[in-house]
Amino acid sequence: MIKVFLFMYICSTTPGNECKLIDIEVNEFKDIYECTLSGYQQSKNIILELSREFVNEHGAHTKFLCQEQPTIWHCV
Repeated sequence: MIKVFLFMYICSTTPGNECKLIDIEVNEFKDIYECTLSGYQQSKNIILELSREFVNEHGAHTKFLCQEQPTIWHCV
């Protein structure tokens, strides 16, 4: 079985600033489709929480990655 994990980052175009991984509530999905939809929705929500001035001044933006990982079953 494969699960898909969402990794969200907040980034800036300011020289010297690196993208930072963001903690998100739900990061596990059944497929790439659902992960991608969630990534775009969460990106929108993150940017909406920032002021227009902050985004424009710092070049703030998000990026995300949906990555498949095999599930390892462990029977006891």
